Amino acid sequence: MKHLAAYLLLGLGGNTSPSASDIKDVLSSVGIDADDARLEKLLAELDGKDLQELIAEGTTKLASVPSGGAGGAAPAAAGGAGGEAAPAAKEEEKKEEEEESDEDMGFGLFD
Repeated sequence: MKHLAAYLLLGLGGNTSPSASDIKDVLSSVGIDADDARLEKLLAELDGKDLQELIAEGTTKLASVPSGGAGGAAPAAAGGAGGEAAPAAKEEEKKEEEEESDEDMGFGLFD
């Protein structure tokens, strides 16, 4: 990712075909060493391709990826623990209530 980020920065800066040394210079300016094998692979894959077209193509692919949520996580079942799970839950609720009541320190918003 660091190699690709440097490539994109150079592309945004006007360098339409950054070389390996250009990318190494960008990475070294922030104290990062470049991995030559990955850098050469990246340059080979991007050789002859238009950066703007690649970004547009990636955006359309990203738009088709499902996102969002299916709600929160399912609550844990209180089954096999017997009577031990309920008191622990009550203690947690009491702690939360005590903490919440301390937050306003006796002053209400509209007092």
